[in-house]
Amino acid sequence: MKIVKDGYSLIVGIPVVCVVAAEIVRNFAPAASGIALALYLLGVAGCLFMLYFFRDPERTPACGPDEFVSAAEGVVRSVEFIDETRFLKCPSVRISVFLNPFNVHVNRHSMGGVIREAGYTPGRHLFTMDPRSSEVNEHSSILVEGEKTRCLERQIVGPVVRRVVYWQEAGARVEKGQRLGMMKFGSRMDVYFPAADVEATVKRGDKTRAGETVIARLKKGGV
Repeated sequence: MKIVKDGYSLIVGIPVVCVVAAEIVRNFAPAASGIALALYLLGVAGCLFMLYFFRDPERTPACGPDEFVSAAEGVVRSVEFIDETRFLKCPSVRISVFLNPFNVHVNRHSMGGVIREAGYTPGRHLFTMDPRSSEVNEHSSILVEGEKTRCLERQIVGPVVRRVVYWQEAGARVEKGQRLGMMKFGSRMDVYFPAADVEATVKRGDKTRAGETVIARLKKGGV
């Protein structure tokens, strides 16, 4: 199993800190051997969890050219129609996927094309279930332009999760299902498509796998 390099510092750092703390307890408070043992166990558990959290399994889109895949693994919390005025600048369908700490947190591109814009916007840290979080929380925005339509992928930071990363810049050509970046320790991924071009194929409560689950497709008779 591939491990995301962003996790190396935590995979190594947590057990090192716990071992150092346990040795300090053993040397300066021999009677507190139970605390030292707990710290050793915490270091092992923390290392194993971080290995699990930063896993990066291979994913291969098995869908048609006019279908688009989920950018994140988790549960669909909403499918909404809104006016996206900053990037797509048109009425759009927004599909929101929420991740928990046990989901794979590597994100993947919903469609292939060229990245026209990519950037990070500072902001608040509301709970990501709050509809306002999509606009006011810290987030990254990646606008991909394909041959037939466009897609806005937005990684949103929550009240605990303080970091999202994307791995390509504007001008890069990407493929459907290609690794986009990562969100750490649970958060929210919003994917927007022009409502005139694309229709959603998922509903609230559906589970998704990043890079595999079809979440939308071009409308019949569309572009």
